[in-house]
Amino acid sequence: MEYPRQVTMIQAAIILISTIIGVGVLALSLFAVRAADSGAPLVTFIGILIGSLGLWLVTVLGMRFPTQTIIEYSEVLIGKWTARVFSVLIIVFFSVLTALASREFGEVVVTSVLTKTPLEVTVIVMLLLAAVSSRADMTTFTYFHHFYFPLIVFPLVLIVVLSLKNAQLVYLLPVWGDEHSSMSKGILTMAALFQGSFIMTLVIPAMRKPDRAMLASVVGMLISGGLYLLIVVATVGVFGAEEIKNLVWPTLELAKTTSLPANILERLDGAFLAVWVTAVFTTLLSTYYLAIHFLSQLLHLRDHKLFSFFLIPFIYVIAMFPQNLLQMYGIIQIVGRWGLVITVFYPLVLLIVALIRKKKKGSRGDQGVAKMD
Repeated sequence: MEYPRQVTMIQAAIILISTIIGVGVLALSLFAVRAADSGAPLVTFIGILIGSLGLWLVTVLGMRFPTQTIIEYSEVLIGKWTARVFSVLIIVFFSVLTALASREFGEVVVTSVLTKTPLEVTVIVMLLLAAVSSRADMTTFTYFHHFYFPLIVFPLVLIVVLSLKNAQLVYLLPVWGDEHSSMSKGILTMAALFQGSFIMTLVIPAMRKPDRAMLASVVGMLISGGLYLLIVVATVGVFGAEEIKNLVWPTLELAKTTSLPANILERLDGAFLAVWVTAVFTTLLSTYYLAIHFLSQLLHLRDHKLFSFFLIPFIYVIAMFPQNLLQMYGIIQIVGRWGLVITVFYPLVLLIVALIRKKKKGSRGDQGVAKMD
């Protein structure tokens, strides 16, 4: 598939950040605390490292094949039919991620804001919004993220930094935590929150200078990972591990306890929810955009717009499958952990094969030769 080379390094980093920072912000601290109590920041940090590994693998592969996505160069590396099996799994996985994110969005909205609105309505509205926006080309897709980026990151940083004045260091000790039996699961759950970084496989072919993709990935992971780590430190420092276990959305409660200087705003939860809705939209847009783009490439179609609304009914059914909030979060954690096979292990296998076979494509002119191998 031909891509216009219009995405800059800074724009690629922005897409990465606004994709990663999304629906998981609310329950982030709860997952970490359940895994390691006061060791939640440590679990988050290790999860960030695993997420960074997946991003590094995808970026290295993208730089070796700068004109193709993972759907295309995987066929060159491991054969057409084997690659197609994994491509279908990738499409299904990101469709499920879109469904679960839209369901979590709906649960938060009907619980905190629109209490009399049916859950189905909020889920459908968000999915339709993502579907309509996904009809855009790569340039417009980039502008979406570029426009909403400051509306997501700066308010979140402000809220978290202001909340640190209420933190107590004793809540963060011991650093390694009291509970270690479920730490490994917690680390994988935290790593799963960074699976949106897979968007780089779609961004790199559209970059003006694909050789700067690694710098974009480093900047994107430092900012998004640093913000996630800061959120966990702030929530644990303010509430303590035991209190967080009784909260459904610790980050939302953190915003409620935070105020602007001179009490200009005594509670920031309303502003935080507005920011969070924007973050959910950009994440949903990216995961849905990935799914329909990959589907069009799998079927060797030139335009992805045909599938803009095609997947919506299937995604909606998946979104409404969990019976309640508790089951939904259980499914989210299981899907996220197993998804690491697709977002980390699969790119690792592809990179090893590429190194062994010394496959590398540096220009568009090499594309035809590579496909003949």
